[in-house]
Amino acid sequence: MFNITNEIKKAFNGDAWHGNHVMQTLNNVNPQNAFKHFIPNAHSIAEIALHLTSWTEEVTSRLLGKPAMEPERGDWPSPENKTPQAWEKIIFDFKVANEELIRNCELLKDSQWDDEVNGDRNPALGTGVTNVELLSGLAQHHAYHSGQIAILSKF
Repeated sequence: MFNITNEIKKAFNGDAWHGNHVMQTLNNVNPQNAFKHFIPNAHSIAEIALHLTSWTEEVTSRLLGKPAMEPERGDWPSPENKTPQAWEKIIFDFKVANEELIRNCELLKDSQWDDEVNGDRNPALGTGVTNVELLSGLAQHHAYHSGQIAILSKF
C-alpha cells in the first residue's frame, strides 16, 4: 500500500504535513543538549530518539511476521554514553531503522496490508491491529515525539 509507506517516509525524512520531519528535528538538536533533562521527570531528547528507534525496529519485526512484543532494546532505553559522538550514533541508528522499515514496507504485497499483527489487541503494546494500522500508528508516533523534541530543543 503506497499511501501508508509514503506517510512513514514523510514523517521520517520527507515533506511532513505537520512541519519538520523527525530527521530534521533530530539534526537541529545541539548535541550538548541531547542528554539534558530540561523538565523534571521527563525524558531527554536522546531518550526520546532511542525510544523512536526501538519502536521502529519493533514495527519492522512485526511486519516480518514475528510475534508482537516490547522492543528488543526496551521501551525507553537509556543512552550508553552522553557525548556528541554518542548522539551522532543515536541519530544514525534511527536513520538505519527507518530505512530498513521502508525497505520492508515496499516488499509487502497489497494483500498483506490487511493482515493482522501477531497478538491479541493490547493498546499499550499496539497489537491486534492490521499492518496498515500499525504503520499509521508509527507515523503518528514519529510526529508526536518529533514535536516533543522540537519543544525540548528550545530550552
